[in-house]
Amino acid sequence: MSRRNISKKRFPEPDPIYNSYLVSLLITRILKSGKKNLAQNIVNKTFTIIQTKTNQDPVMIFEKAIENASPLVEVKARRIGGSTYQVPIEVSRFRAINLSLKWIIQYARQRVGKTMSIKLANEIIDTANDIGNTIKKKEETHKMADANKAFSHFRY
Repeated sequence: MSRRNISKKRFPEPDPIYNSYLVSLLITRILKSGKKNLAQNIVNKTFTIIQTKTNQDPVMIFEKAIENASPLVEVKARRIGGSTYQVPIEVSRFRAINLSLKWIIQYARQRVGKTMSIKLANEIIDTANDIGNTIKKKEETHKMADANKAFSHFRY
């Protein structure tokens, strides 16, 4: 790793259809084996399903789901004196968005359903309504951080 230059975070271009950075991040997260066109089709079908089910703007519902699923704190393992402690650390906004996208897609893939677009639409709607596995995961990480609050003085 270079000592001089700090690598810059590269943000993707906003999605051409919805003009949103979050949608383009979602597309790159769904991406498998470099098939970006397939991922874009999945996201477009997902947003049409959300539009028909809720009669609201699908991008607004998606943003609300990301906001509901974003964690404030997480735990990181820190090794001190031969024992490992779970140290609670505040999460940056960028990492919180990435974690929430990761969880939404992970639990959408685990859902029972016919196509990925239907499963993803249901997961986004559930997360926007503060129910579902993604919200459980967020609450679980918050509980873990709360339980290990005593080790917060080991923060990096």
